[in-house]
Amino acid sequence: MITQLAVEKLLDDLASAAPTPGGGSAAAIMGAMGAALISMVCNVTLGKKGQEAAAAEMQAVRAESEKLRARLTAMVADDVAAFDGLMAAYRLPKATEDEKLLRAKAIQHSLRSATETPLECARACAEVIVLSQRAAEHGFAGVISDAGVGVLAANTALRSAALNVYINVPSLKDRAFADQALAEMEQMQQTSAEITESVFSRVRGRLG
Repeated sequence: MITQLAVEKLLDDLASAAPTPGGGSAAAIMGAMGAALISMVCNVTLGKKGQEAAAAEMQAVRAESEKLRARLTAMVADDVAAFDGLMAAYRLPKATEDEKLLRAKAIQHSLRSATETPLECARACAEVIVLSQRAAEHGFAGVISDAGVGVLAANTALRSAALNVYINVPSLKDRAFADQALAEMEQMQQTSAEITESVFSRVRGRLG
C-alpha cells in the first residue's frame, strides 16, 4: 500500500516513469500533511500550561483534522485505482461495433471516477483550510508557524487536485456533470485562496 511506504521509496516511485503514483496521489498526501500539521498544533496547545482556555476549541479542531487526515490518506489509493481503471478502459478491445460501444461506456464511467476522486480530494482540502483558521487563531504561539505550513500544504493540494479535474473534464460526454465539477472547483479555489492568505497573514502577524 502506497501510504505504508517509506518516504524515500515513495519519492522514488513518484520520480519513476511509472504512471502511478502521480500528481493525484501527491495532492492527497499534501492534503493529509496539512491536516496532520493542524492536528499537531492542537496537540501541542493542549499540552501547554496557560493554554487551558483554548482546550475545548483545540479538541474540536483536532477531532475534525484527524478525520480529514484519514480521508485524504485513503484518497492516495483511490487516485491510483481511478487512474488504473481509466487505463484499463482504454485498453479494452475495439475490433467490433459492440466492443467499441462497451469500451466507450467504460471510458466514460472511468473518466467520471477519475474526475470525482480529485474533486473529493479538493473538498477535503478545503475543509482543512477552514480548520486552519481556528488553529492559527487559538494555537500555541510556539507552533503557530506550523498552522501556516498546514494551510499552505492544504491549498497547494487543493490546486493540485484541481489540475486532475481539469485534465479529465474535456473528455466527458456528460457536460452537465463536467460543468458542475468545473464550477465547484473554481469556487473552491477562490474561497480557499482567500482563506489561505488570511491565515498566512494571521500567522505572520503572530510571529512578530
